[in-house]
Order: sequence, then structure tokens, then C-alpha cells
Amino acid sequence: MAERVGPAAHAVEVFARFRVALGFMCGVAVFWLAAPTWSSILAGLPVAAAGEGLRIWAAGHLNKSLEVTRSGPYRFVAHPLYLGSSIIGAGLAIGSRSAAVAAIIAVYLAITLTAAIKSEEAFLRRIFTDAYEEYRHIGVVDRERRFSVSRAMENREYRAVAGAAVALLLLAWKATYSGLF
Repeated sequence: MAERVGPAAHAVEVFARFRVALGFMCGVAVFWLAAPTWSSILAGLPVAAAGEGLRIWAAGHLNKSLEVTRSGPYRFVAHPLYLGSSIIGAGLAIGSRSAAVAAIIAVYLAITLTAAIKSEEAFLRRIFTDAYEEYRHIGVVDRERRFSVSRAMENREYRAVAGAAVALLLLAWKATYSGLF
């Protein structure tokens, strides 16, 4: 028999599962409302790059669904991929030079990343009960594991790099040809 879930749990599941598709929909609104200049893009670029750097570092330590990762940035923060995504979002908001865009990005990230975190933590507690509790509540970390480019590639971090690059290129295109919009 299927397990019944309440409306809130169902909403979390939907937002977690469809966060990428929702991101593309929000991206259309972001592009339309953005008012970038070269100065705003250059101000947002290092912020977005720092967020992507954190994501790459995290992806190079992550063995998704196989263990509770306790090395690299996971020694300091439980969800470095999502923190990195939030920093990228801040960089894109700065680059867009629009309060409306900043609000869309903030709401999108707050809803979808909260849902993803809840979903991910439920999975980790279910599959790795003791190891996850040791990590979250006792702080057991792994200082021995080294960053691996191949692990980052296995985790498909190149897709996040490409997505951030495309977003910044679209802002640059709009800054260059802003008279067309």
C-alpha cells in the first residue's frame, strides 16, 4: 500500500522534483525584467563565480546516494551545493540590476532549495540513519578525502557551470542590446 502524505509534504516533494523546470520558467521572467549594465554584470560576476567555486568544491567530494559526505565543504556546512546555488543567485541578481529580479531569485531559491533540503535530509535519515545523525549532531567529519575532478564530473557539475555561464551571457547580451527590449 502506498504511503499517504499530507499537502505540505506533497508540495515539498513537487518543488524538490521540479526545481530545475521552475528555474527555467523563472529564468524567462528574470531575463525579461533584468536591466543589466556592464558595471552590474562585472559586480555580479565574482559573486556568481564564488558560488560556482563552492559548488565545484562540494561536487568534488560528494558520493551522492552512496554515503554521508563529510569532507571538503561538508565539514563546515551541511548543504554546500545549495549554498553555492544561493551565492550564484545573488551574483545573478546583482548582475541583473533589478529589484524585481532579485525578489524572483530569492523567492525561487527559498522555496525550491528548502524543499530540496527537506527531501534530501529525509532520504539521508532513512538510508544512513546513524551516519547522518553523527554528521549532523555530533559533527563527525572526514579530513582525509581529497577533492576529485572526476567526482565533480560524475556529479555533473559541468551543467551548473554551463547554466551560470549562459545566464551571465544572456545578461551581457541584454546589456549590449538593451534598446531592443
